[in-house]
Order: sequence, then C-alpha cells, then structure tokens
Amino acid sequence: MEVPQHQIRAVHTPSTVTVYQAYSPAIGLPAARDGRFPAAWKRDRMTWIKPSFLWMMYRCGWGTKEGQETVLAVEITRDGFEWALRNSCLSSYVREVHPDRATWQRQLKRSPARVQWDPERDLRLRPLPYRSLQLGLSGEAARRYADEWTVAISDVTPLAHEISALVKDGDLGSAARLLPPERPFPTPE
Repeated sequence: MEVPQHQIRAVHTPSTVTVYQAYSPAIGLPAARDGRFPAAWKRDRMTWIKPSFLWMMYRCGWGTKEGQETVLAVEITRDGFEWALRNSCLSSYVREVHPDRATWQRQLKRSPARVQWDPERDLRLRPLPYRSLQLGLSGEAARRYADEWTVAISDVTPLAHEISALVKDGDLGSAARLLPPERPFPTPE
C-alpha cells in the first residue's frame, strides 16, 4: 500500500492523540512525574510537537542529544490537536496554496500554529519518500497545549534506548515490534 506524500500518522484514540517531544531532564523528568509541564517550561515560545515516534528519534538522536535526553510521549485531547490544525498555517510559502507571499506572511504572523512537513524516517533514521507532520505551537496554542489539552505525559526514554540498541544490533524485527502503533489520523479537509 502506497503512503500519501503528506499524511498524519499517530497513536490516537477517539478522544486523544499522542505526540512526542524531547527535553533536558530538568524539564522532562518533572513533566513525566507530575503529568504536566513544570513552571520552567516556557509557554511564551514556539514548541514543536511530533506525532511520529521515529521522526522524534531522528530529531533527538534516540534521546542522546544534549538538551533532548528525556523523550516524552504527550497524550493530548483530540479536540485540541484538531483546533491546532484548523488554526495553523504552513511554515513555508507554497505557491499552489497561497495567493501570494505577502498573504502567506500575514497568515503566518496571525496563526498560533504552524504545519511543517519533514521526511518520515525508518528504523535506521534514514529519510523515507513521504512526509511526517511537525506542528509548531505558539501563543494561545502553546498555552492551551500545556494547560488544557495535555491529558498525560510519559517518559519513553527507556523505550527509545531499547529500540536504538536493537537497531544497532541489527535486530530490526524486534525493534519494529516495539514501535508505538501509529496509524493514519483522519483529518477533516
């Protein structure tokens, strides 16, 4: 089955969507312990959430990059996720979507969320021919994410390290069986 060029794939239920982020232990460990982001988490800056576990692993180096040693699975409300999508703008100008560059720039400044499509990754973190969503949240969206939409936060760093070790040992089958069960997320037009 061919994967569409742009498709949101995520762990989701009728009421929640799981996204991933990686932080320093100073932010990540209290967030996982308390199930909410600590006061040190900056609500006034852009935060990027990723529904793809493997894209997050590419970004954080399986939880080994400095400042990204704690990998979090953040379960958020589906309503919140869909609100962010509805109130988003593409992070880059696309001639086929925007009437002109100036209109896109105005929309980008007003939008509390940004959609960015990056190459999805395989278990060896090599790019695949289709794209994975990153959703940037700022202003109202970042505050809602932290204070209203978050249902649960789990530390999945041990899982990231276990899968990484299996990949390094060449046991891709065992590694694949441990991956979170992501499936296409139905998005309204």
